[in-house]
Amino acid sequence: MSRGFFVTGTDTGVGKTWFATALIATLRGQGRRVAGMKPVASGCDSTPTGLRNADALALLSASGLDLPYEAVNPYAFVPPIAPHLAAAEAGVAIRFSEIERAFGVLAARSDCVVVEAVGGWQVPLGEDGAVADLASCLSLPVLLVVGLRLGCLNHAVLSARDICRTGASLAGWVGCAVDPQFERRDDNLQALQQLLPGPCWGLLPYAPRAEPIDLVRHLRVPVQDID
Repeated sequence: MSRGFFVTGTDTGVGKTWFATALIATLRGQGRRVAGMKPVASGCDSTPTGLRNADALALLSASGLDLPYEAVNPYAFVPPIAPHLAAAEAGVAIRFSEIERAFGVLAARSDCVVVEAVGGWQVPLGEDGAVADLASCLSLPVLLVVGLRLGCLNHAVLSARDICRTGASLAGWVGCAVDPQFERRDDNLQALQQLLPGPCWGLLPYAPRAEPIDLVRHLRVPVQDID
């Protein structure tokens, strides 16, 4: 099995955490130890134990493993703004070497690490590069989350093309129903099936309060990617 997966999205707010936690639950259901990771997160809350991010906490909870939060989310920032701006404001440089170190901690305690990126594929992170460069640094197959809403066709095609352009392995994509009022949903899904390379790993319904285990039945993880 791959040592992990890199989950990116067509934009922010497209359901990356829904999918990442559901994928963790799916792999755990097959008897694997799975760690979740959110290398960079903005929009964090101050707590007595330090800055905490809701997405990172969801990944940690889904994993069911006793993992240090600092390894799950090595870079945490308070303002809900672009991560490179939040880092500059905090006087912090986001270094891929530190993310690799944290990934190693998680990999040593699990069979697979599901890494959820921040924002979309080309979101800048700092001097070391963008999200795309981080995926290359970790050498993980990429899974693209498509938020099913108006504009998704353009965003999905451009993201998939750039993933392939960078030489990353696009393992597949998943659709997330982030807009329950999305018109012509089935027509758009048919277009995505035709336009995107790689298999569709599932379609997640609009269920913001669902537990990860409740979403497992909506995923279709190809056998060759989990052996």
